[in-house]
Amino acid sequence: MSTDPFVEPTLDELPRQEPNLAPGVHMPPARHWVPDRPGDEVAFGQPRGLLLGFPGPNVGYALTLAQRMERELALAPHEHAADALAVVSELAMKRAASYGRAPVMVDVECAALALGYLGGCPPDFAKWRAVAIEGAHENYFRRRGLCDAVDLDVIRLAPRVLSERLPDVRDAVRRTYEQEPGDT
Repeated sequence: MSTDPFVEPTLDELPRQEPNLAPGVHMPPARHWVPDRPGDEVAFGQPRGLLLGFPGPNVGYALTLAQRMERELALAPHEHAADALAVVSELAMKRAASYGRAPVMVDVECAALALGYLGGCPPDFAKWRAVAIEGAHENYFRRRGLCDAVDLDVIRLAPRVLSERLPDVRDAVRRTYEQEPGDT
């Protein structure tokens, strides 16, 4: 709140350029920060495993990026855009977090490419995918299970290299997803 210009500031309100310390006493240098609080999880490391995900900075931005390419998605019959966007954005989050950065459009494109949403997908895979992601926008376990089925080394490939290996990638995703427990 502003102060009336006719009111004289007190000494307490004036800015201090130097710390108010006794003569000859200096502030110690700042210490290095150590994440040792209970919620930091550095002592034990980030837990890894099925359905745990990959934390990263601002990963939710992948949802916005995925919505921007909604019109480009090649959906199978009876496949809902909301389910496709949920799975694509979650896979893009995994890719971006593996690099330690926020999602960018390339992450979303790689995720959509790997799952066959950018066209050129075999009909049998599209049919399987439509069943596999049904209700994924409301079901964390379904989304997470499908994202865990995609190998991290595969999703980190450049789009050009990934497009050359798509048949093998999709077969691996299909086999791994069908073998993993916990899909509800």
